[in-house]
Amino acid sequence: MDPRLRCKAVRSPRGAKVMEIDWGDGHESVYPHEILRGYCPCAGCQGHEGTIKFRYPEGNQRELDAIEPVGNYALRLTWFDGHRSGIYSYKYLRALCQCDECRPGALT
Repeated sequence: MDPRLRCKAVRSPRGAKVMEIDWGDGHESVYPHEILRGYCPCAGCQGHEGTIKFRYPEGNQRELDAIEPVGNYALRLTWFDGHRSGIYSYKYLRALCQCDECRPGALT
Protein backbone atom coordinates (compact mmCIF):
# COMPACT_ATOMS: atom_id res chain seq x y z
CA MET A 1 0.00 0.00 0.00
CA ASP A 2 1.22 3.48 -0.86
CA PRO A 3 2.33 5.09 2.45
CA ARG A 4 0.89 8.42 1.25
CA LEU A 5 -2.57 6.80 1.42
CA ARG A 6 -2.17 4.91 4.71
CA CYS A 7 -3.95 6.66 7.57
CA LYS A 8 -1.97 6.15 10.78
CA ALA A 9 -4.05 8.39 13.06
CA VAL A 10 -7.04 10.72 12.81
CA ARG A 11 -8.11 13.40 15.31
CA SER A 12 -10.93 15.87 15.68
CA PRO A 13 -11.68 16.50 19.36
CA ARG A 14 -15.21 17.58 20.30
CA GLY A 15 -15.57 21.28 19.57
CA ALA A 16 -12.64 21.38 17.13
CA LYS A 17 -13.07 23.08 13.78
CA VAL A 18 -10.53 20.86 11.99
CA MET A 19 -9.76 17.17 11.52
CA GLU A 20 -6.12 16.06 11.41
CA ILE A 21 -4.70 12.95 9.74
CA ASP A 22 -1.20 11.51 10.18
CA TRP A 23 -0.21 9.69 6.99
CA GLY A 24 2.16 6.74 6.53
CA ASP A 25 4.72 8.91 4.73
CA GLY A 26 5.04 11.24 7.74
CA HIS A 27 2.81 13.99 6.32
CA GLU A 28 0.14 15.58 8.54
CA SER A 29 -2.96 16.99 6.88
CA VAL A 30 -5.27 19.48 8.57
CA TYR A 31 -8.80 19.69 7.17
CA PRO A 32 -11.16 22.49 8.15
CA HIS A 33 -14.60 20.96 8.76
CA GLU A 34 -16.06 23.45 6.30
CA ILE A 35 -13.88 21.99 3.51
CA LEU A 36 -14.75 18.39 4.42
CA ARG A 37 -18.50 19.04 4.49
CA GLY A 38 -18.43 21.33 1.47
CA TYR A 39 -16.73 18.63 -0.59
CA CYS A 40 -18.80 15.73 0.79
CA PRO A 41 -18.55 13.08 -1.96
CA CYS A 42 -21.98 11.47 -1.45
CA ALA A 43 -24.58 11.44 -4.22
CA GLY A 44 -27.02 13.40 -2.02
CA CYS A 45 -24.59 16.32 -1.89
CA GLN A 46 -22.98 15.99 -5.31
CA GLY A 47 -25.61 14.37 -7.51
CA HIS A 48 -24.62 11.79 -10.10
CA GLU A 49 -22.70 13.96 -12.57
CA GLY A 50 -19.25 12.79 -11.48
CA THR A 51 -17.94 16.33 -10.94
CA ILE A 52 -17.46 17.27 -7.30
CA LYS A 53 -18.35 20.87 -6.48
CA PHE A 54 -18.00 22.79 -3.23
CA ARG A 55 -21.36 23.25 -1.53
CA TYR A 56 -21.18 25.87 1.20
CA PRO A 57 -22.24 24.26 4.51
CA GLU A 58 -24.31 26.17 7.05
CA GLY A 59 -24.74 26.02 10.83
CA ASN A 60 -24.28 22.61 12.39
CA GLN A 61 -23.47 21.13 8.97
CA ARG A 62 -19.86 22.13 9.81
CA GLU A 63 -19.77 20.33 13.17
CA LEU A 64 -18.28 16.84 13.06
CA ASP A 65 -19.92 14.35 15.42
CA ALA A 66 -18.14 11.04 14.65
CA ILE A 67 -15.40 9.50 12.52
CA GLU A 68 -15.53 5.81 11.61
CA PRO A 69 -13.05 3.79 9.55
CA VAL A 70 -14.45 1.99 6.50
CA GLY A 71 -12.19 -0.98 5.92
CA ASN A 72 -8.61 0.21 5.36
CA TYR A 73 -9.49 2.59 2.57
CA ALA A 74 -11.81 5.33 3.85
CA LEU A 75 -13.52 7.23 6.65
CA ARG A 76 -17.25 7.83 7.20
CA LEU A 77 -17.88 11.25 8.72
CA THR A 78 -21.06 11.89 10.69
CA TRP A 79 -22.10 15.53 11.08
CA PHE A 80 -24.23 17.06 13.85
CA ASP A 81 -27.16 17.51 11.45
CA GLY A 82 -27.25 13.69 11.07
CA HIS A 83 -25.68 13.55 7.61
CA ARG A 84 -23.42 10.49 7.32
CA SER A 85 -23.63 9.12 3.78
CA GLY A 86 -20.29 10.49 2.58
CA ILE A 87 -17.48 7.92 2.37
CA TYR A 88 -14.16 9.78 2.14
CA SER A 89 -11.51 7.48 0.64
CA TYR A 90 -7.97 8.08 1.84
CA LYS A 91 -7.00 8.93 -1.74
CA TYR A 92 -9.77 11.57 -1.83
CA LEU A 93 -8.76 12.95 1.58
CA ARG A 94 -5.12 13.23 0.56
CA ALA A 95 -6.24 15.12 -2.57
CA LEU A 96 -8.29 17.51 -0.37
CA CYS A 97 -5.24 18.44 1.75
CA GLN A 98 -4.95 22.23 1.76
CA CYS A 99 -1.24 22.55 2.58
CA ASP A 100 1.24 24.20 0.22
CA GLU A 101 2.93 20.85 -0.45
CA CYS A 102 -0.24 19.05 -1.53
CA ARG A 103 -2.23 21.73 -3.38
CA PRO A 104 -2.41 21.23 -7.15
CA GLY A 105 0.48 22.96 -8.83
CA ALA A 106 2.65 22.87 -5.70
CA LEU A 107 6.31 22.18 -6.20
CA THR A 108 7.34 18.67 -5.19
